[in-house]
Amino acid sequence: MSVFEAAMMICFGASWPLAIFKTYKSKNPAGKSLAFMFLLLIGYASGIVHKFISGVDFVLALYILNFCMVATDLSLTYYYLRKNRTI
Repeated sequence: MSVFEAAMMICFGASWPLAIFKTYKSKNPAGKSLAFMFLLLIGYASGIVHKFISGVDFVLALYILNFCMVATDLSLTYYYLRKNRTI
């Protein structure tokens, strides 16, 4: 277990609830990068796999939480991009 890894995950994850709220509230994902969010998902998935291979600790929960938040924001972004194109 690394305290520094946990601190990094907490800092990275702190911004996602606000990003999800802003996307949901504005219903306009302008400025969001789908490619960037996909890369984040790949990075978090890699961290999850690494935790299972090298040893499970509480940081795994942070990886899973961050993965879920990015997936939620990505889903909202994709949904509103498609919805706004049809209007």
